[in-house]
Amino acid sequence: MRVVSAGRAVFAATLMAIGVFGLVQGDFAPIWQPVPRDFLARDLVIYCTAAFSLASGAALLWQRTAALAARVLLAVLAVWTLIFRARYILLQPLVEGTYQSLGENVVLVAAAWVLYAELAAAGDRRRFVFATGESGVHVGRVLYALAMIAFGLSHFFYLKLTAPVVPGWLPWHTAWAYLTGVAYLAAAAAMLSGVCAPLAAALSALQMGLFTLLVWVPIVTAGGDASSWSELVVSWALTAGGWVVADSYRTPRPGARP
Repeated sequence: MRVVSAGRAVFAATLMAIGVFGLVQGDFAPIWQPVPRDFLARDLVIYCTAAFSLASGAALLWQRTAALAARVLLAVLAVWTLIFRARYILLQPLVEGTYQSLGENVVLVAAAWVLYAELAAAGDRRRFVFATGESGVHVGRVLYALAMIAFGLSHFFYLKLTAPVVPGWLPWHTAWAYLTGVAYLAAAAAMLSGVCAPLAAALSALQMGLFTLLVWVPIVTAGGDASSWSELVVSWALTAGGWVVADSYRTPRPGARP
């Protein structure tokens, strides 16, 4: 029996936690935002997305359903991202924040694509050559790298928002904001060029994990508001997605060349 990778396990557990979050809060979890208030049957869709997150996360942990779960998750996340995130690019093409927002969902799409490419059954591999196997994993990595570009640029465009959240015990807050922005851009360049790509993927996921632990956890535990909780959930979801992509560089796949 194939052992579930650490990245997939963490990603699945994160989806399940997001599902529970949505059911308890009775509102869209951050990864499913933003949805207009006047959206048709909005309350019903809230619970559908929460239940879907919970079910897809659980299914990813069971080998018999993992491939189907990854395929459905990829389809739903991709469509949802196009409808609720990508449209803002058309409305505000010169606002960098729209690209950062899109990048958050693109990381999750990339993780789902990598999982689907790795888990796809033989029938899917024959029908969807582009989306499965080595080709599919490559697409997921490219999407992830493009998201890193958006994250890196946001540190420069929104320096006045980034620098203040650097932990108080660290000196030179502005320098850290610039440095982490450059780190995202360097990771993207490495992954797109193929130079030190595995290391770049791992370090970018680590950086997002450190943001979660050193920035958002302290803010939330100190009595952060709903916005801080949302940032914490998104940051951890991005870390889990990055972990999946980083794992793809060391997870053997059927038919892969050594």
